[in-house]
Amino acid sequence: MTDNASEVKRTPVLIVGGGPSGLAAALELAHHGVTSLVVEPRVDVDAERPRAKTTNARTMTHLRRWGLAEAVRAASPLPVEWAQDIVFCSTLLGHEITRFENGFQLDVAQPTVAPERGQQAPQPIVETVLRDAVHRSELAVLQLGARVTALEELPDGTVRATVEERGRTRTVLADYVLGCDGGASVVREAIGARFEGTSGERPNLSILFRAPGLADQVPFENAVHHWVMAPGAAGIVGRLDLQDTWWAIVQGVDVRDDAVDATALVHSLIGEPVPVEIVATDPWVARMLLSDSYRKGSMFLVGDAAHLNPPWGGHGYNTCVGDAVNIAWKVAAAVRGWAGPQLLDSYEAERRPVAARTIADAGSQEKALAHHFSTVEIGGDGPSAEDARRRTAEALAVKKSEFHSLGLVLGYAYTASPVVVPDGTTPPADDPVEYVPSACPGSLLPHAWLDDGRSLYDALGREYTLIVLDGAVQTPRHTTALDAVAAKAAEPGVPLTVLRLSGTAGTLGTLLGAPFVLVRPDQHVAWRGSDLAGAEKAIDIAAGW
Repeated sequence: MTDNASEVKRTPVLIVGGGPSGLAAALELAHHGVTSLVVEPRVDVDAERPRAKTTNARTMTHLRRWGLAEAVRAASPLPVEWAQDIVFCSTLLGHEITRFENGFQLDVAQPTVAPERGQQAPQPIVETVLRDAVHRSELAVLQLGARVTALEELPDGTVRATVEERGRTRTVLADYVLGCDGGASVVREAIGARFEGTSGERPNLSILFRAPGLADQVPFENAVHHWVMAPGAAGIVGRLDLQDTWWAIVQGVDVRDDAVDATALVHSLIGEPVPVEIVATDPWVARMLLSDSYRKGSMFLVGDAAHLNPPWGGHGYNTCVGDAVNIAWKVAAAVRGWAGPQLLDSYEAERRPVAARTIADAGSQEKALAHHFSTVEIGGDGPSAEDARRRTAEALAVKKSEFHSLGLVLGYAYTASPVVVPDGTTPPADDPVEYVPSACPGSLLPHAWLDDGRSLYDALGREYTLIVLDGAVQTPRHTTALDAVAAKAAEPGVPLTVLRLSGTAGTLGTLLGAPFVLVRPDQHVAWRGSDLAGAEKAIDIAAGW
């Protein structure tokens, strides 16, 4: 093909951008039997920009559905068993001030509120696992080294995209477009949306460095992150692997000056001028930005294209994956022909409030970074230094929500969604820290381990699941009603699995609050009740009709 030649390709779903959200969207679409094309400019994953490092329990649960949770754990250089705590210290080789145990859902005990624990894994590791899975998929195509440069929605709703690759241009026609192309999104520009919000006061500097033997000198055990409060170079330091590679984020220092000495900054964080090799630096500014719209016609914004939030708490890329799952199963339903018009409308109604909530919590941490607690006294010796460390430890209690954020990770509820059927109950209070499992419609299905050892989530069907607790169907009338629900789902072709659970009715009955619970493909509750006639109506609403 010549440089000016053009060809036309047709795909049900075009995914613009192949970072974590784009790859997750492709895998979720494939999970539901739908083909997609992912266009990504980067040929290689940049191992020198570790970026996100926390895969939370919710994202690990999505990976579990795709059969990839163990692959991510195996690829991660830091096993969960190695370290789970966040330590605050004067310097990396100095005094411990306080610690938060089992942060980021890193608990060695069997998880209860979710089937998976969190995992510390650099973003390039996760991306590589996701890329490999997409390459193996028969339904997803990953085109690397190419970019979408223009988008136009045609009168019939089809989107015409211009794709450029090494000077060549071709046209892609797609029924749906998912914009997973980050903060400078071409899709956001195409739909006419714009970011609203603020930015951090000062830039930050990420540093990747090697320091042979440093780990043997660090006095703090079981620390996955070290928050260093050294005057002049406060920030976060952690191990990237169990060899000699480390990462650091320097906070509160103006790094826009070309004369910034990364080695000197690392030495200040460590507390001694130990031998270090700077591998890479990456300046960035915390963004608290939310798009004013997530959709126009057949085009949708996903992940960083729709919202940008600071990394504090590790919610950024996890929220992106949550977006990708939400929109992908709904688009899959539309492609397969059983989605009602409100199903796609529900994406923005459900996910934009989650992003706003996450941005607000992460953004509040901008006023509680390491340099805000930094004093010379905490690094000293003697009674006055001990008193300073005690007072600083008390002040650091405000950081709890950053490391123990199950309320943010699992507690969001789509109660106002047009495809959720309210039952008159109120979900637990919105709390970023505390998570109270609830089957109130819109909430994440409470997790439980079944008597046979399986996770309740593993017993769910791939699409909608009607949970029927033991004893709920006792008479021929009940059986007829259950058949009527199945027939109602079959009318528009809504895939429905009926899951009868026996031997666990007492425990699950208390947990679920009703004998019948309709669960969506993303494990959120669409409806619950004690009358199967309500389930018939709920099927229509949950599918967007």
